[in-house]
Amino acid sequence: MNIIVKPLISEKMTRLSEAAASPRLTYIQRKKGKTLSDANNRYGFIVDKRANKIEIKNAVEQFYNVKVLDVNTMNYSGKNKSRYTKAGFLTGRTNAYKKAIVTLAAGDSIDFYANI
Repeated sequence: MNIIVKPLISEKMTRLSEAAASPRLTYIQRKKGKTLSDANNRYGFIVDKRANKIEIKNAVEQFYNVKVLDVNTMNYSGKNKSRYTKAGFLTGRTNAYKKAIVTLAAGDSIDFYANI
């Protein structure tokens, strides 16, 4: 079973992962009273819906050669969507997926763009 489907690259996840790599704290982190050592070193992945936290941790450690401290997961179920169009009333479903946020040990990082 292929556990990691794809890395999650969005503005929010980029902000979280760059906070640990940058030498300074962001405005929001300073306002919340965080220190530089408390900056998040987190990366997001879309994973298989049947995978648990231990399998996700082992897959990320194997694939990227990093030390994973914590894994947070969220399930997103496919929701029914409907709308009115010129052709009439259309219904459908969105995709169901599972998102994992992985916290790495200090000093470890993942470069998603290294192979491009």
